[in-house]
Amino acid sequence: MFSREKIRNIAIVAHVDHGKTTLVDFMLRQAGVFRSNEVVAERVMDSNDLEREKGITILAKNTAVQYEGHHINIIDTPGHADFGGEVERGLRMVDGVLLLVDAAEGPLPQTRFVLSKALGLGLKTVLVINKIDRPDARARDVLDMVYSLYIDLGADETQLDFPVLYTVARQGQASTRLEEPGKDLKPLFNAILSHMPPPPAPEEGAPTQLLLANLDYDDYVGRLGIGRISAGRLATNMSVSVVREGGKLEFGKIVKLYGFSGLKRVEIADAGPGEIVSVAGIEALSIGDTISDAEKPKALPRIKVDEPTMMMIFRVNDGPLAGREGKYVTSRNLRDRLHREQYRNVAIRVEDTETPDAFRVVGRGELQLAVIIETMRREGYELTASNPEPITKVVDGVKHEPMELMVCDVPETAVGTVTERLGPRKGRMVDMQQMGSRTRLQFRIPARGLVGFRSEFLTVTRGEGIMSSQFDGYEPWFGYIPRRSNGAIISDRQGDTVPYALFSIQERGALFVPAGIQVYEGMIIGENAHPSDLNVNCCREKKLTNIRAAGRDENVILTPPKEMTLEKSLEWIAEDELVEVTPKSLRLRKKALDQNARYRADRDRKRDQGVIE
Repeated sequence: MFSREKIRNIAIVAHVDHGKTTLVDFMLRQAGVFRSNEVVAERVMDSNDLEREKGITILAKNTAVQYEGHHINIIDTPGHADFGGEVERGLRMVDGVLLLVDAAEGPLPQTRFVLSKALGLGLKTVLVINKIDRPDARARDVLDMVYSLYIDLGADETQLDFPVLYTVARQGQASTRLEEPGKDLKPLFNAILSHMPPPPAPEEGAPTQLLLANLDYDDYVGRLGIGRISAGRLATNMSVSVVREGGKLEFGKIVKLYGFSGLKRVEIADAGPGEIVSVAGIEALSIGDTISDAEKPKALPRIKVDEPTMMMIFRVNDGPLAGREGKYVTSRNLRDRLHREQYRNVAIRVEDTETPDAFRVVGRGELQLAVIIETMRREGYELTASNPEPITKVVDGVKHEPMELMVCDVPETAVGTVTERLGPRKGRMVDMQQMGSRTRLQFRIPARGLVGFRSEFLTVTRGEGIMSSQFDGYEPWFGYIPRRSNGAIISDRQGDTVPYALFSIQERGALFVPAGIQVYEGMIIGENAHPSDLNVNCCREKKLTNIRAAGRDENVILTPPKEMTLEKSLEWIAEDELVEVTPKSLRLRKKALDQNARYRADRDRKRDQGVIE
C-alpha cells in the first residue's frame, strides 16, 4: 500500500497524432521500467493490432512509474474524437492531466473537448507543447492560443496557473524554457510532482468505495474491473458489495488484487485511497458500478458520457456467399457479440429493430463503428452494415440534427476548392486564420454532411490537408444533402469476373474488383462515371470460333482496381446499399439484390417524394 501523499494520478490527453503515446514511451524508459538491453517496440502502449495498423490509440490504457519515491499512475488516452468515451472514463480516475499540444498545429477540436471535460471536473493541468523541433513550429503563438482556449472555456485563476513545458517527445527531451534545449524528461517529472495534487483525502470513517471506470479480461482469473479507490482499503479475499445501476445490490469476494508497474499488472495484498487497481473475482462487472463495503455499501455517482450522434444498422449476412468464411453467422451470435461490446464501452448503445436479424448500433462516429466491425470480422463474424446516419431529436416540435465543428489546415491554393465542396453539404465557415503558407478553416456542418467527405478532401488538397471534427450541439434539420455524385456499377448475375468483360466495363468508371473474383447479382463492382447506376455482365467471356480472325486480337490491359477499405466503403455507400463484411472479404452490394425489385423500390420512392405521379 502506497502513502496517499506519494501518489500522483494523471492522464495524458491531446488531439490525435500530437505525440501522447510517444511521450509515454520515453517516460517509461527514463523512469527505469525497461532494462538497458531490453528491446522495446515503438509506441509500446499501442498494444492492440488495430492500433498499430492505424497508428492511433483506440483504447485508454493504464501504466505506472516510480520516480523519486513517488508512484505515478499514467493513463494514455485516445486522441480521436470518436473515442471520446474512453477519455471521459479515464478522467474520472485522475487528479490532473498533461495537455499535449502540437507546436505547429496548436489546439484542435479534440484538444478543446478534453480540456473542457478536465476543467469541468476541476482537474489541474500541465501544458506540454510538443514537437518544437518541427520546421514550422510556432510555440509562442500556440501558447497564446491555449491561454485563449482556457479563457473561452471559463477557466478560473487557479486553473490558469499551470506550468508550461517544451518537449520533443520522440527524443525524450523536455525543457521549461523554449530557448534552452532539453536533455531528458526530468523537468516534466518534476512538474508532475510539484503541480499535480495527490488524491483527495477521504472523509473520516467513509466506507470503502471504488468506481469502475474500465474493464479488462485475464485468461486465468476472468473479468477484471479497473478503478481508483476513493475511500477505505481493499485487500485480497475481502468480502465486498457491488452497487449496480438503479441501486441494485450484489455481494462478492475479491480473489485477486492487482496494481500497475510499468506495462505489467502486479499482484498486491492490499491498496488504499488514491491507488488505481484491478479487481478480479466478481463476475458481470459493469462500467459505472461501485465496489463498496459489504456492511455499509455506498455508491459513487455513475459515469456519464456524452450522447452518441451516429447510427448504423448491423444485419446478418444474407447474401448468396454467406457462411463460407465466417465462424459466427447467426443473429444470436451477432446479438451476443454486440451486447458484449456495449457492456465494456459506455459510449455505444445497441438497440433492437423491427426485424430480429438487424440491430441498431449507436456510437460517436463512423471510425468508432468501423473499428467495432473490423474487430468482429477478425474474430470470425460475418455481417452487413448500412451507411452511417445521424441521430436526430425533436426540440419544441422541430426536428434537430447533430452538428460538427470541423477544423482543416489546407494549402492556400485549396481554400476556394474546399469551401466550394462544403457548400452543398451545408457547411458554414465560422473562422479563417493564416498560418504561414497554410490556412486554417473552421466550419459548422451537419454530421451527415461530413460522411464521405474525407476522401474527397484529401483529393482536392492533394493529400496535404489535415481535417478533424468535434460534436458541436444540435440545430434544426438542414434538409436534403447530396451524398455522392456517382452511381454504382452492379453485377447482373452470379459467377466469376472475366478480364475480357472487365476490359470493356472499366471505360465506364472505376472498378473495385480484379479478374477472377466471385460475384453475384446485386453486388457492386465499381463506381460509374455518371450519376445513375449501371447493371453489367462482368462474367461475359469471349466467344471462340474455329475461324481465324483476319486482324490481331485486342490486347486486354486492366487498370488496377480501386482499393476499398472498410472506412472508405462505409463512407461511399448510399442509403440503398450495404457493406458485406466477412473474415476474408469486403463486398459492396445493394440492399435489394434483384434488379426488378430495385426498380420498383426506386419508383415507389420517387412517387412518395412527388417526383412522379
